[in-house]
Amino acid sequence: MVPKWVRGTFEYASIITGPGMSINVPVCALGGSVATPAVGLRAQVIEVYDFDELEALGEKNVRGKFVFYNRAMPADLINTFEAYKKTVDQRSLGATKAARLGAVGVIVRSLNLRMDDYPHTGNMSYGDLPNKMRIPASAISTNGAQLLSSMLSLNDDLYFYLKQDCKNYPDVPSHNVIGEIKGSEYPDEIILVGGHLDSWDLGDGAHDDGAGIVQSMEVLNLFKQMDYQPKRTIRVVLYMNEENGLRGGTTYAENVKRKNDNHIFALESDAGGFSPRGFVFEANEKQFEKIKSWKPYFNPYMIDRFTLGGSGADIGPLRNSKTVLSGLRPDSQRYFDYHHASNDTFEAINKRELELGAAAMTSLIYLVDQYGF
Repeated sequence: MVPKWVRGTFEYASIITGPGMSINVPVCALGGSVATPAVGLRAQVIEVYDFDELEALGEKNVRGKFVFYNRAMPADLINTFEAYKKTVDQRSLGATKAARLGAVGVIVRSLNLRMDDYPHTGNMSYGDLPNKMRIPASAISTNGAQLLSSMLSLNDDLYFYLKQDCKNYPDVPSHNVIGEIKGSEYPDEIILVGGHLDSWDLGDGAHDDGAGIVQSMEVLNLFKQMDYQPKRTIRVVLYMNEENGLRGGTTYAENVKRKNDNHIFALESDAGGFSPRGFVFEANEKQFEKIKSWKPYFNPYMIDRFTLGGSGADIGPLRNSKTVLSGLRPDSQRYFDYHHASNDTFEAINKRELELGAAAMTSLIYLVDQYGF
């Protein structure tokens, strides 16, 4: 069972500049948000950059207003996923923090390094906040955020209008999809590769995570084309519900534990379909030394950045002292231009880059299959 949330009709928002005067701005409801009243919400806005600033303002200054979180992703970090980590808390927890101080809604700057008119959605949580205290949460495009901030600097008494009619429903059934090639010598040793099937509703979910799904299936396809019979079982898992619950990954790991399946390696692709630069690994010292010995095979293709770190959300529940976990690491500079936005479409994918990632994954899995750990 997985959560069901429906956006409803597209959202509408405007900055009210005076009697009968307003400027429309691009917004989208955050995943899991409640709706506004049918007539929408009209209130003043208070701009903050972090939760400490919000708490310092206190209930007296927040009650009855929209809280506008305007912390931009830091552009000085080369790894854009690190920049994302430094800002995603305002999206995931911002509504709860603001609601406890009496805010009527939250507007969150889209997590995007580019200045454009695409609002970026994503999951948010109310935690244990009672239903009657839950407030609407919406993302505003980076251009919209810049405009709102500029106008607030000139007039901090201006009003903002928001209308959205999204709704949460009871959980519904869903499934992971699994396929494999059985190992010829060590069939009980499983090498897993996967990505997640679900995506947010604004676009096609091409980079997040259609690319990872295609690449994972292509691993098996390439082995079949080469007529390669692996020593170990190579299993593709297409996970459900990564975006708003991780229940596909959690349930798969629970079944692995129940069956006592032996996963020696798990590789996830969930960072976009851009040119591959290397892999990140969760491994002990001995395992990582073996992995590093394979770098010369990847060096001619500039895919030899092998580092230790977090691997992937869906394979994370498989974490133990023996299984090596890994994540494909493509170039990240453009990923958040598309992440959770309506421009994450099939046209945004470069076929050559996608194929390079699939080939890199296949090469790594071949080496694991040949030499094990």
